[in-house]
Amino acid sequence: MSKDEFRQLPFHQKINTLYMEATFVVAIRYYRHKVNLYLLDNEYIEVFYNHKEDKIDKIDFLPRDHSRMKFYLDQIKLD
Repeated sequence: MSKDEFRQLPFHQKINTLYMEATFVVAIRYYRHKVNLYLLDNEYIEVFYNHKEDKIDKIDFLPRDHSRMKFYLDQIKLD
């Protein structure tokens, strides 16, 4: 699945795709969110879960050069 195809999926379908086809990598705390990192077709995808509101605020690709990558690299070794 391409990035564009994934981005065009309805929200519930993105969740289903990650659950069924992606590999969970690690979770971090980032400000008010718990962020789960998944690997799907060699692309990293973040799921931002807001505990206070009990909802997912955002699902998006993580560019490998993003500054947030350092939070993941502290916990695991990513390729």
